[in-house]
Formats: sequence, C-alpha cells, structure tokens
Amino acid sequence: MNILLIGSGGREHALAKSLKQSKKCENLFIAPGNAGTALCGTNLLVAITDFEQIASHCILHKIDMLIVGPEEPLVKGIVGYLQQIPELKNMAIIGPADNAAQLEGSKAYAKIFMKHHGIPTAAYKKFTQESYKEGVEYIKKHSLPIVLKADGLAGGKGVVICQTHIEAISEFELMLLKSKFGEAGKKVVVEEFLEGIEMSVFVLTDGENYVLLPEAKDYKRIGEGDTGPNTGGMGAVSPVPFFDETLKEQVIQRIIQPTIDGIKKDKLEYKGFLFFGLMITTKGPYVIEYNCRMGDPETEVVIPRIKNDLVDLLLATYNSHLSDVTIETTDQQAVAIVAVSGGYPGIYEKGKTIYNLQNVMMDNSTIYHAGTKYEGNEIITNGGRVLVVTSFADTIEEATFKSNYILQHINFEGMNYRSDIGYEFKN
Repeated sequence: MNILLIGSGGREHALAKSLKQSKKCENLFIAPGNAGTALCGTNLLVAITDFEQIASHCILHKIDMLIVGPEEPLVKGIVGYLQQIPELKNMAIIGPADNAAQLEGSKAYAKIFMKHHGIPTAAYKKFTQESYKEGVEYIKKHSLPIVLKADGLAGGKGVVICQTHIEAISEFELMLLKSKFGEAGKKVVVEEFLEGIEMSVFVLTDGENYVLLPEAKDYKRIGEGDTGPNTGGMGAVSPVPFFDETLKEQVIQRIIQPTIDGIKKDKLEYKGFLFFGLMITTKGPYVIEYNCRMGDPETEVVIPRIKNDLVDLLLATYNSHLSDVTIETTDQQAVAIVAVSGGYPGIYEKGKTIYNLQNVMMDNSTIYHAGTKYEGNEIITNGGRVLVVTSFADTIEEATFKSNYILQHINFEGMNYRSDIGYEFKN
C-alpha cells in the first residue's frame, strides 16, 4: 500500500516508524514531516491545511490510505473534502469527518454532547462577547478554583486554572475582549474545577465498534513537579500504574461506551482515533476533553507498546471490522521525555543546531523528532517541542533514567526538559 500521513510532530514520527514496519506498507509519504520522518519515508512540503495540494499528491502518488495526525485539518474538514474527489473514492481515510471532529473543535459542542448522552463531565457555562457582563457576574459567584477554556483549537494552551476571582475575570477579559487565543477564544467555557488525577485513554473506532488502546498519563506543566504554565505536553508514561481493572471497567461503562453510542445516535461520521482526557476523582472518572486524534507526546508511549500491525488495525477501522480485533501490547513501562526550545511555551527561537543526535543511544530507547528539519547536513530546531525520547524498561524509574541519560548527551542552544516525568510513581 501507498500511505500518506499528515503532520510534522513527534506523534507523526512515532506513527511513521510503526507504519513503516508493516509488511503492507510499500511507500510511505509524510506531509510535511520533519527530520525524523524523513528516515521513515518521503517528506512532502505541503501545509497540513492545503487540502488542494494534499489531494493532488494523493492522486500523483496513488495513495491507498491517508492518516490525519493533527486536529486542525480534521476540524477544518479534510475528510469531507477528499471524499468528494472521484479519483480518491477508494482511498481509506483515517480520521473523523468535520461534524465528529467538533468534539475537539468546540469545547461547548463537546459539553452539549456529553450532557445529552449522560457522560460525566464538569459543570459549565459558555459565554461570548455579547454575554461578557453576564459571564463576569457568573465568575464572581463561582467557587474556586475556576477553569476557563477557549472554545476552539488553541494548541493545547487554551485552558487556564484561576485561583482567585480577580485572576479569573482578568483572564476572561483577555480571552473574550482582547483575543488572547485569537479565533479559538471567541467563545469561552467557564467550568467547575475537578480535583483528582489526570490520565488519557485512547480508542480506535469505526463509529459503531471500538478497540481500547494502551492508556497514558501526560505532563502538561513546563516545570518540575508540575509547576509553571501549561504546554502541549512535556512527557508521558504508559501503562498507568493506578489504571486497574476496576477503574478500566468504570471508564468503559460510564464514558467510552456511551460516547461511541452517542456518535452512532447523532450520526457522526467517525473512523479513527478518539482520545479521552480524563480526571479520576473520588466520585469516579470524568471527561475533561475529547480529542479527535492521538495525543502528543502520548503517541510516543502508546503506539510503540502495541504489538499489532498498525496498518492492519487502521484497515480494520476503515472497513468496520474492529469487532474481530484483539489489541496485543508489551507489558514493559514506557517513559517519554520532551526536549523543548528555550522560552517555550512562550516566545522561542528556531534554527538552533542540534548536537550529538547520532552519538548516543541505549537499548529499547528511541529518539522521536518533533520540531526539527534539515539545513544542509545539519538538523536544526523548528518548533517549540523539538525532540521526544522514549525508553522501555521494567520500571518507570529505570525507563525515566534511560530517557534522561540520552537527553543529557544531546544539546541545542536553550534546550529544556523535565527530568521528573513519572515522578509520582517512583519507589
């Protein structure tokens, strides 16, 4: 098969590496890809939302399967766009149509969906510029802390947890009246704060059936010990030690199955990955958010744990044969640590030379590229999150040590990473 993967992050490098290992993968293309995906296939210099160019490459390279990695093209309707092109009618597309992608594209839509289908989530109310004054009054009377979420896509940075009413009103004004998150913040969801432990659960679904993939816990804060502002993700672990059979069954019965049933009842077109961002509270699991694709850096610990042929899994998803699939996983612990540019998640510089990438490695460890590109023979930084090192071992402590060891020997100007990923699970 000829396969085209859309995206350029660590998630896409991890997917590309797994796709390339399939016996069914003849030619792999990645658009636009990065310096790491170039080792797995052919990078195509195409923007992820340039649907016309993507379609042209699908026709030119006789693409049999297209996989959409990031959320933006899904929310903007790439699936429907490509489905309307006669020459691509037989191409398998992995990713939800735009109506289903609104589960991630609009926090308000997701909240309405969850309420309608009885899926546990935090109490909320949504506001626009027109209802700004009403929102301020609502915030003044709200219990603390208060969670403010930009309704649209904000690159994983559109959530603010406020400890005081003054802070919350200030953030509310920045979002709605001063465009802190641009178009994404034209609606703001004000939400009840849930106390508990966050984790991520993933499925592949054809809109009627699903298979449960390995779970993960990611680390959003920039600083050690979960301090500082939110990022797109600084690391992840899988499996999650507290995700036992009892909790797994609760998540399936209360959240996953009602979500899949809701997708079917609402006639949403969904063939692809579905991500559940969960808060595990004393009252059980609650949904914080849906993502209509795999997470990053969770992909870098989830996908390498799966023993199944990834192309076979995706074909079963597209052909609605998931009821015949059993997911096989490795029992070893995976820990991913992200190296980021100096200043991230704020202002950062690109174009820094990355040293020693080829000179350090350990058994059962992989360096995934995220924000990288080639400049001549050198690999340079090209984003906020630059590299992800994933290591496997019998314990989280050992896996973390291995990933840290590798990162200690890689260098680029301003490089920063968290050395404490998985800290709460170490003995």
